[in-house]
Amino acid sequence: MSALRRKFGDDYQVVTTSSSSGSGFPQQQASAHKKKRQRFVDKNGRCNVQHGNLGSETSRYLSDLFTTLVDLKWRWNLFIFILTYTVAWLFMASMWWVIAYMRGDLNKAHDEKYTPCVANVYNFPSAFLFFIETEATIGYGYRYITDKCPEGIILFLFQSILGSIVDAFLIGCMFIKMSQPKKRAETLMFSEHAAISMRDGKLTLMFRVGNLRNSHMVSAQIRCKLLKSRQTPEGEFLPLDQLELDVGFSTGADQLFLVSPLTICHVIDSKSPFYDLSQRSMQTEQFEIVVILEGIVETTGE
Repeated sequence: MSALRRKFGDDYQVVTTSSSSGSGFPQQQASAHKKKRQRFVDKNGRCNVQHGNLGSETSRYLSDLFTTLVDLKWRWNLFIFILTYTVAWLFMASMWWVIAYMRGDLNKAHDEKYTPCVANVYNFPSAFLFFIETEATIGYGYRYITDKCPEGIILFLFQSILGSIVDAFLIGCMFIKMSQPKKRAETLMFSEHAAISMRDGKLTLMFRVGNLRNSHMVSAQIRCKLLKSRQTPEGEFLPLDQLELDVGFSTGADQLFLVSPLTICHVIDSKSPFYDLSQRSMQTEQFEIVVILEGIVETTGE
């Protein structure tokens, strides 16, 4: 305790700050009546950052359309999924109906001596059903294409190629979105508070992390970032300067074997950003600590 008093003064007490998985936690307020400070990174890992005045922002997102669709919310993904298939189905059914209309098949649908392009297609609903049967490879056998229709054969090839592209794009997008390991973070628990205390004779910032599942996190690694505004000697103001907090990088302690809850430690020495802060100044200082836990899910490889 003497080392703590020399560092923080006689009125030393444990300083606690909130922490969370993959998110930031600002220091606890000195008094409870103070207004809650808005986070740079929320507890769920979402960054409170809005981009503006970038120029051609829409075109940049559309140039990487696949990633844009994966990043959309589920309701928009489902809406685009249903809309794309509906438009594609109606378009292709219209193409089959146009071929039947231009060949006069609609007026001779019930003529047994006449060979149409597609048998038993005599209106738009029947053309739509023919497309669905061929696209879904159902093949009831009642509606079928004949060899007297070269334009129908070409359209059938185009339909197969277009259907494969749409399926690969949309189903691949949905699969990637469902297999994202974001929900895995729900079973990675961080301690409610971080504490500053003595450990092994050194002043240390500590918090705990644990894995609730039996499946392991392969190559788990933890990092800590300190977000704090500062002014350079040249007078430049940096509103969100990022500083690395050493949680064992030099000794390999940042590589975690997360089979039981572990205590993550940052030694407050002369290299630490907290070295010049007292207990009172730490409670009033404007800063935020972001904890990042990275690893590979054993069951999925994500």
